[in-house]
Amino acid sequence: METNREQMKIVIVGHVDHGKSTVIGRLLADTDSLPKGKLQQVKQSCAANARPFEYAFLLDALKDEQSQGITIESARCFFKTKKRHYIVFDAPGHIEFLKNMVTGAAHAAAALLVIDAHEGIQENSKRHGYLLSFLGIKQVSIVVNKMDLVDYSEEVFNNIVKDYTSFLNSINVKPNSFIPISARDGEGVVHASEKMKWYKNKSVLEQLDGFKKEKSSQKKPFRFPLQDIYKFTEENDDRRVFAGTIESGNIKIGDDVVFYPSQKESTIKSIEEFNVAAKVEAVAGQAIGFTLNTQIYVKPGELMFKKDEHKPQISSRLRANIFWMSKAPFIKDKTYKLKISSTRISVKLVSIVNIIDASELGTIEGKDQIERHDVAEVILETSKPIAFDLIDEIEGTSRFVIVDNYEIAGGGIVLEKISDDQTLLKEHISRRESQWEKGAVTLEEKIAINKHKPKFIVFCGEDTVQKQQQAAKLLEKKLFQQGHQVYYLGFSNVLAGLDSDFSQAVDGREEHIRRLGELARIITDSGQIFITTLSSVDDYDIENLKLLTAPNDFLTVVIGQNIFTKFKPNLDFDEAAEIDYIVQEVYTLLINEEIITIEYNI
Repeated sequence: METNREQMKIVIVGHVDHGKSTVIGRLLADTDSLPKGKLQQVKQSCAANARPFEYAFLLDALKDEQSQGITIESARCFFKTKKRHYIVFDAPGHIEFLKNMVTGAAHAAAALLVIDAHEGIQENSKRHGYLLSFLGIKQVSIVVNKMDLVDYSEEVFNNIVKDYTSFLNSINVKPNSFIPISARDGEGVVHASEKMKWYKNKSVLEQLDGFKKEKSSQKKPFRFPLQDIYKFTEENDDRRVFAGTIESGNIKIGDDVVFYPSQKESTIKSIEEFNVAAKVEAVAGQAIGFTLNTQIYVKPGELMFKKDEHKPQISSRLRANIFWMSKAPFIKDKTYKLKISSTRISVKLVSIVNIIDASELGTIEGKDQIERHDVAEVILETSKPIAFDLIDEIEGTSRFVIVDNYEIAGGGIVLEKISDDQTLLKEHISRRESQWEKGAVTLEEKIAINKHKPKFIVFCGEDTVQKQQQAAKLLEKKLFQQGHQVYYLGFSNVLAGLDSDFSQAVDGREEHIRRLGELARIITDSGQIFITTLSSVDDYDIENLKLLTAPNDFLTVVIGQNIFTKFKPNLDFDEAAEIDYIVQEVYTLLINEEIITIEYNI
């Protein structure tokens, strides 16, 4: 019975001093879940210090918590009923510790939200209700505590039910129940209250046992956020192991899989773990690796799923609910970092749909920034498309955090995929072109003098950086010796001035593409042939580069593995191809496309 009893995680939230810890203390004591002698030990400690005993003291494990009288951390404790083992997170109610409250609530399948009957609905009562909503906690019961302070009045209770229900309706939350209790006196906590016979529904403990167990993550669609790729080279071992932790679902050898957002496909060849027997199947929660039948090139941060199951979403724009915790406001036109599953990517605030007014019913519209402790509905845009799920589908691949200056500044959930036909990058390019100031020398005049058209030439490929550089520089020299205006730009030159941590980060890759595209626009406008190298680029990098280079075009030369899914390069060479041969083929293409002209003397 003990080993087979199911487990459930719950969180208890509410405004400061509304009695959350007392509710938990009562549950621990009245279900006989305390260590032997613990209750008596706390009572004796209170007596020795001339303090009245409170059930909340059973939970206060930190000295500074008892001295300040507020719960700072999301403390965990355990109690059991005949039906379940419960893990309880006591989330702080004080406004300064809302970050800890989110941490605790994010793990819960159900919640109790405590309201003081005497003090009534307070600011954090509403804020916490909203936070539970956008964390995806669908099972919520409102516990109206301290009914002893209002003489167990049914009228007071009904007024709170009416007012708070109105608020919950405005944020689309449907509570399972409202329960009147006095945690201090034990009324309505474990059993029906003798002093509130007018209340005919469940006690707190009965409501907890009435919550439904969350659907097992193993029964949901398969999701595998890719964390890293390990390559083996010793003893002719050419395996590429795709490593990470399975978020949901299950997978077995032979299953067809797809990676988003690259949309590359393959089949599971083997399931890899260190120092264990070979497996044919893996399930949610396991940290594991896979090899694939066909070698594909994808980057950490991609989301793998089974081809025949429900697909994730792909977009660079999304509608989300967000809770902001940083002292600095969340503002437009600033780049932050978004972390969702294993994806790390730059993100900007596009627009604020509305901000929930936690002190009044309703919303605030028209604000241009989000302040600390605000909860808001927003439109976000990432630097390129990402894969995700919606909150009512798979929570783990919908929840995200936003980082500012290496600190978690906010968190939220994805509500909806938004069309990314019009992006911030496209808006920037449109403004740039409308303001572009042309010189006195026309492009046609430059072409006539230079004996060539301007062109942007990009050498790329996987694991062939040195060969790309050699080919690019040799092409530059060949064109220069024939009198053409040509310039080669090295990878490190693009990010000159940025610190190494930034240039090697995700943001560095995106900044590299942005700077390169802007430079290509300028150098090709001057009439020159511009040459550079790029490694580990994908279709979205190339698409952004194409947008930034416009109205001028570029040609792409792949050396080695073609890592693109949809984009077709102009030339594609095997890794073993000779440098001279590659350069000659590129030169021939430039002639055939009439980028450069050959003068013949008779």
